[in-house]
Amino acid sequence: MKKNRAFLKWAGGKFSLLDDIKKHLPHGECLIEPFVGAGSVFLNTDFSRYILADINSDLISLYNIVKSQTDEYVAASREMFTPVTNVAEQYYQFREEFNQCHDPFRRAVLFLYLNRHGYNGLCRYNLRGEFNVPFGRYKKPYFPEAELYHFAEKAQNAFFFCETYADSMARAMNGSVVYCDPPYAPLSTTANFTAYHTNSFSLEQQAHLAQLAEGLVSNQIPVLISNHDTALTREWYKLAARTNVIKVRRSISSNGGTRKKVNELLALYHPEIVLPDIK
Repeated sequence: MKKNRAFLKWAGGKFSLLDDIKKHLPHGECLIEPFVGAGSVFLNTDFSRYILADINSDLISLYNIVKSQTDEYVAASREMFTPVTNVAEQYYQFREEFNQCHDPFRRAVLFLYLNRHGYNGLCRYNLRGEFNVPFGRYKKPYFPEAELYHFAEKAQNAFFFCETYADSMARAMNGSVVYCDPPYAPLSTTANFTAYHTNSFSLEQQAHLAQLAEGLVSNQIPVLISNHDTALTREWYKLAARTNVIKVRRSISSNGGTRKKVNELLALYHPEIVLPDIK
């Protein structure tokens, strides 16, 4: 079955892990994603309703505009993908315009341009909240017209919210399933890892997320969490009904020249899976 790609490039995106995630994702009526990112899981599952959230206000504003003003948005964005706009000087002018822009529609158009023309599809802001990803130097950035229209069609059954993971998880009700894809935990207690948004995700928040999952499963709501497979994540998710390691062996570049291969951990909190007593 053909997988649907997101229209955004996204660090930590789950497109390559979709088959494994879907295998462990419980069935339900409504899928809640507190860290929707580029939306690969949303685009490749078949729930009746979706509640999709992210702390990044630019991302959520973009999704609501693509959902409600699809044709207008596609036409305006297409104009940004030409040889004339694919040069460093123009990129930095558009990046400056984005950082000073308060019009939601224009900001959404610029966001897609920056995502597709910037380095590695990163979404990164400085402490002043300014987008600061450098020019990517791609020969011909791809304009994702088909992906935009597919997203817009699918989004008619989705609601998008800019809010914290705790607030979106609190929306879970009977029939909900929660899939959490938080920013990756560091590979070690000393590892440096990039904050994709102005507010980085702390170790305390990682542990809090696991506690919220424990609370939801006690209310009969299943939760699936994906993260790096490390000693820390195994400790955080020790009360999960089941953990599965995905043998993806992705290469993670941490500090400059060193590259480390890591696995992905899926932790499933499920009210119907009873763990055996440990003697």
